[in-house]
Amino acid sequence: MADIVLENVTKRYPDGSAAVDGMDLHIADGEFVILVGPSGCGKSTTLNMIAGLEDITAGELRIGGTRVNERAPKDRDIAMVFQSYALYPHLTVFENMAFPLRLANRGSAEVRARVHETAELLGLADLLRRRPGNLSGGQRQRVAMGRAIVREPRAFLMDEPLSNLDAKLRVQMRGSVSRLQKRLGTTTAYVTHDQTEAMTLGDRVVVMRDGLVQQVGRPQDLYEHPANLFVAGFIGSPPMNLLPAAVEDGELRCALGRMPLTDALRRRIENAGGARELVLGVRPEHLADAALHGGAEQPEPGLTGEVDFVEELGSDRYAHLALPEFAAGSAVPHADRLVARLPADSAARTGAPLALHVDPNRLHLFDPAGDRLPG
Repeated sequence: MADIVLENVTKRYPDGSAAVDGMDLHIADGEFVILVGPSGCGKSTTLNMIAGLEDITAGELRIGGTRVNERAPKDRDIAMVFQSYALYPHLTVFENMAFPLRLANRGSAEVRARVHETAELLGLADLLRRRPGNLSGGQRQRVAMGRAIVREPRAFLMDEPLSNLDAKLRVQMRGSVSRLQKRLGTTTAYVTHDQTEAMTLGDRVVVMRDGLVQQVGRPQDLYEHPANLFVAGFIGSPPMNLLPAAVEDGELRCALGRMPLTDALRRRIENAGGARELVLGVRPEHLADAALHGGAEQPEPGLTGEVDFVEELGSDRYAHLALPEFAAGSAVPHADRLVARLPADSAARTGAPLALHVDPNRLHLFDPAGDRLPG
């Protein structure tokens, strides 16, 4: 086992562009850390630098306390699981899993014992004589993971290992990967573009954008206290509603209405220099149908708008409200709709007005530059 430390690690290409810029990250021994972000944000490049598949332009990488910048991949004692299964089609499951052990000149008895032990762990014991072409996608991914596990490396690196699976199987495999990592206790860095996967798997999540780390923290911390507008809009499904807003006469005004400022919100605004223009954030699940929340009259504070369309999801209804233009400064981004996650018994319907109750304690405030107001 080993920790992984990146200090000011940068990957810059000959044309001057930076795939990763000054990254500082400490993955503790046995920790499961997820790197998440949109395509091109630098998460896979980071993983490849840890693995030794990409050279580091600047900074230092240490695994288990030892600098490994110049070490070849085979000398870093890590195992990588790729998006593609990368199995040898002419070899059986047993031989695929045994391959790295044979490459390391392990004895036949040890190879058999470790492959069978790993196969039992992954539920592959009955498939050892099959070839990859006779396996399902989930089974092939488990074989690819087994080939990494059987080596007993100091760290696992996983690059979007579930992205080739269908939605239902991906959910099943997420649970398997999480249980497996906890059982093995091996330091793991896992790359995904799927924020749901990131939130359900990791001990901590690293959110990246344009080669820069935006925020590092426990999944719930990122959800409840996003550091900036990018993290707020990226984490959560559906994502957080972000509305331009302005402070006027002791109220917070946005395109769908006015809300009185609580003492806590007022202090946050004052601590930020008394900003007049803000971005208001509220998650869909923190909006309530006012008719259900407090009777026919809309309780304060609240928002009112016309329903553009409704998504029926059985236990929930997602009401999409069109947002009119709101002049709060050109620096403030403008969203074209607001989404409310409502219970199935909500009467929200397309083309009709809808009053929404907002718990002011659930509001998020950001300055026009995109940073969260402290507090």
